[in-house]
Amino acid sequence: MKICLVTSFPPSRDALNEYGFHIAGELRRIPGISLTILGDNYSPAQPELDRFKVVRCWTFNAISNVWCVLRAIRREKPDVVWFNLGFASFGGKPLPAFLGIAIPCLARLMGCYTHVTLHQLMETVDLDDAGVRFKFLYRAGGFLATQILLFANSVSVMMPAYRNVLVEKYRRGSVYVRRHGIFSARPEYPDLTKRGNPDHRILAFGKWGTYKRLDLLIAAFDEVVRQVPEARLVIAGTDHPKTPGYLDEVKRKLGGRTDVQFIGYVAEEDIPQMFQSSTMTVLPYTSSAGSSGIAHLACTYGVPIIASDIPDFRRLADEEGLAIDFFPVANTSELARHLVELLQQRDRQVEMALQNVSAALRMSMPEIIRQYLRTFELRKEIENMRSITSLRKLPHWLPLRNKLLRRNARKTFLRSAAAAAAGSAVAVKSDDSAEALYASSEQRRTGTD
Repeated sequence: MKICLVTSFPPSRDALNEYGFHIAGELRRIPGISLTILGDNYSPAQPELDRFKVVRCWTFNAISNVWCVLRAIRREKPDVVWFNLGFASFGGKPLPAFLGIAIPCLARLMGCYTHVTLHQLMETVDLDDAGVRFKFLYRAGGFLATQILLFANSVSVMMPAYRNVLVEKYRRGSVYVRRHGIFSARPEYPDLTKRGNPDHRILAFGKWGTYKRLDLLIAAFDEVVRQVPEARLVIAGTDHPKTPGYLDEVKRKLGGRTDVQFIGYVAEEDIPQMFQSSTMTVLPYTSSAGSSGIAHLACTYGVPIIASDIPDFRRLADEEGLAIDFFPVANTSELARHLVELLQQRDRQVEMALQNVSAALRMSMPEIIRQYLRTFELRKEIENMRSITSLRKLPHWLPLRNKLLRRNARKTFLRSAAAAAAGSAVAVKSDDSAEALYASSEQRRTGTD
C-alpha cells in the first residue's frame, strides 16, 4: 500500500509535527507500506530525518498550498492520502486555513482515497480563550469548513463525544473514533528513583499564551514552596504562534528565581528524561482544543497528572482510564492544595503513575496504526468488490468479460492477503511491546535494572 501522509513534520516545529512524526515512524516499520510524507517548509533549513521520504510542498499561511499539495499527490499516485490536521494546520489566517481544509475534498475529487485525522472541532473551541475577535464569522466559517472536510472518504476523531457532534449536527460523512495514542511503540515503566531525588519537579509543558497560561500555576506554586521547600517548577515549551513574546514576559516578571526553570523547546530525544524526572505534570488550562498530547506523553512515562476540571480532560479520565487529579478551573488555592497533597503522598504518586502507564499500554501507537490500516483496507476491499459486481452485471457475450472478472478477483485476493500480513506484523509488534514493558517492570521491581 502506498500512503501519502500530509502533515507538518520535523525539523519543522509547527503544530502536530510530533504526532505526524510518530505516525510516520510506525508506518515506516510495517512491511508492504510505502510512505511519502508531504510536509511543510520551514526555516532555517536543516537536514531531513534519516530513513524518511519527505517532500516539502506546502508552507504555513500560504494561499498556494492547495495547488502545491494536489500537484504533489498527483505526482506520487498514492493508494491513500492521509491528512493529520487541525483547523489551523495550514494557516493562522482565515483564508489559507480555510483553503487548506478543502484539500482532502479536492484530493478525493481527483480520484484518491482520502482520510483525515481531525484533532479538534470548532464546536469545542473556546473562542474567547483562543483570542478570536469576530466569533460569529469564525463559527460560520468553522461550520462550512467542517462540511467541506466531511467530503473526505473517511474522518477519524479522538473522542466519542467528537464523533457524536459530527453525526448529530452534520448528519453525514464516514466518521470513526481513533484514540490519540501514546507517542511510542510501548510506554516506559516509571523510574520512581528519579522523582523527588532530591527535588520534586512539577512539569508544565506546552505552547503557552492563549488558553494555556502560566499565571495561575505560578501563583499556586508560591504557596506550594512554602509547604514543600524542595518543589521546583519546570516550564517547557514555546510561545503559541498567536502570542509571541509571552514566555519572555513571564520570565521578566519572575526575575532571577532559582525554583522556576524555563527550558524552552524540548527535542524529541530529550523528552523521556524530562518526564521520567518529573514528579507530576500540570495542565492548568482554562479550556481545551482537543485530546491532549501532553496528557498522553505523561502516560507514556507513568507521570501523575493534575488538570483543570474541563470536559475534555474528564473524558480522558473516564474513557481512557487516565489517572488525573482535577481542580476547579482558574482556582489558585485549590490548585495549590492539590499540588501539595500529591507531593506529600508518595503512595498516591506511585498509584497514579502505575495507572497511567497501564492506560498507555492499551493505546500504543502500533495498535492505533493497525486500526487505521484496517479501515483503509476495508474501504479498498469494498471498492474492489463493487468493481467485481459491476463486471458481473456485464452481458455474458461481451468479449473479455470473464478475463477481466478473473483478473479483478485475483487482484482483490492478493491485496487482502498483503493487508492481512501487514496487520499481523503490527499485532506482533504490539504484543512484543506488552512483553517488553512487563519485563522492564519486573527488572525495576526486583532491582536488577
